[in-house]
Amino acid sequence: MRVAAIQMNSGSDVPANLELAGRLLAEAAADGCTLAALPENFALMPEHGKDKAKYAEEPGDGPIQSFLATTAAQHGLWVVAGSMPLVSPDIGNGRVFGACPVYDDQGEQRALYRKIHLFDVDLVDRGESYRESASMYPGDEVVAVDTPAGRLGLSICYDLRFPELYRRLVDEGVTLFTVPAAFTVTTGKAHWCTLLRARAIENLAYVIAPGQYGSHPDNRSTYGHSLICDPWGRILAERPQGNEVVAADIEPGLPTKLRGEFPALSNRRLS
Repeated sequence: MRVAAIQMNSGSDVPANLELAGRLLAEAAADGCTLAALPENFALMPEHGKDKAKYAEEPGDGPIQSFLATTAAQHGLWVVAGSMPLVSPDIGNGRVFGACPVYDDQGEQRALYRKIHLFDVDLVDRGESYRESASMYPGDEVVAVDTPAGRLGLSICYDLRFPELYRRLVDEGVTLFTVPAAFTVTTGKAHWCTLLRARAIENLAYVIAPGQYGSHPDNRSTYGHSLICDPWGRILAERPQGNEVVAADIEPGLPTKLRGEFPALSNRRLS
């Protein structure tokens, strides 16, 4: 089973971003991938966070979701759509959900996850400050979906730092995580790869982590280094930079096999 993480440098031009995403998804399909995951904010990395509200769509309706459904069906490809802006209860104040819809190979939406953990962080030594909650509204639902590559658990970027989310997903039978992201360069260099491998190892699950890379219109730089790792924490494929398809072959039955041979999950004493 071949899967892909799509690495992008998205900007403020939504049609241009969709064109790039479409080209890379077509490459993934041509490479034999069954499932491909786009990065966080694949359709829009705006100059100002609240600009996302201008493009926020209702669930199941709008040009970004139409593009995703059409592209998935065209290529016979399951698409995990990173994140995109959806209307939230606080849209009047310019806050949107960062939402990850999942489309099957017929273009039908099979799941929708809304990012739970919002990146409100001050990196004092670097003089960097982030307030994702100023333009985003948090979700509150853990979401898993069955795919040909295994039962998939959905997460987005900052969620990666909260291992309890992934344990909840494992308890729902998940064997594969997607972690679409737009990690900062500072935190990416320090923690990105380590955290991804930790989530894989401690849960004996595959991880597909597509990221944004490079400079963006808000003067923010993202880390890239999109990767796929196996349930033993081994990196199967990685690309530091570039608009790239990062693809690898996986064995959907391997997590279950390893969990039987190395029963760390069933040996848990605390919940």
